[in-house]
Amino acid sequence: MTARLIDGLALSREIRAGLGARAEALAARGRRPGLAVILVGENPASAVYVRNKVKACAEHGLHSVLEKYQSTLTEAELLARIKALNADAAIHGILVQMPLPPHIAPAKVIAAIATAKDVDGYSVLSAGELTSGLPGLRPCTPLGCMKLIESTGAALRGKHAVVIGRSNTVGKPMALLLLQSDATVTVCHSRTPDLGLHTRMADVVVAAVGRRHTLRADMVKPGAVVIDVGMNRNDEGKLCGDVDFDAVREALGATGWITPVPGGVGPMTITMLLANTVDAAEAAEAAEAANA
Repeated sequence: MTARLIDGLALSREIRAGLGARAEALAARGRRPGLAVILVGENPASAVYVRNKVKACAEHGLHSVLEKYQSTLTEAELLARIKALNADAAIHGILVQMPLPPHIAPAKVIAAIATAKDVDGYSVLSAGELTSGLPGLRPCTPLGCMKLIESTGAALRGKHAVVIGRSNTVGKPMALLLLQSDATVTVCHSRTPDLGLHTRMADVVVAAVGRRHTLRADMVKPGAVVIDVGMNRNDEGKLCGDVDFDAVREALGATGWITPVPGGVGPMTITMLLANTVDAAEAAEAAEAANA
């Protein structure tokens, strides 16, 4: 018997239905959640990602503003635009699509976004809130992974979780979110000797290293939950993750869980972007009421 699939598409639809209801409730009170998306340059993949984000907003009752700029836009001009959006009460989330042209420093751009509107959860202040266990907006992909794990019914308290990858956008925040759920967390990466030594002891494995077949069948224990964040291409050009999917699914057995690629983590990332935007709008409403 093979492991059960964690259907990211189905879970995403379920969560988005609730977000749509919350967005409409906010709109009825005069505060429709608003997301500003900035795209600089002509990167084809970025254009697709941005189009999907704007479409998702429209489908679920969020107001979105898409701003496209030529790659000649200066860093100062972009920072000035972000400053204006920070002051715009109709905008509750600001997202600057990466990558940016070489002459624009991503760290400066991320730092310029108001923490209350940092729906990507990438800023140093947002990271500090996460590290300190304070309320705040969390990075979308790790947050989506947590929802996928929760959907299996697996309790994380006291369990051993292994995160493969240490990026600021996925690996590190993923480890912190798992810690907040009382898991014992091991972070592995490309320099970890004998990766399987750690993953074979794990109740949960999150693979986010960006290299296909990093996690193989001999590296998991039966009954584990495996979340595959990877987005790679195989020799035939088909989309695949960091996990040797068919072999690992078999090794996990009937009591295990695994996400497919595509259809697992991917749909949840945009869903969590919508969730962060709605959360930010509700927080702005609460802050305004408190200061009234």
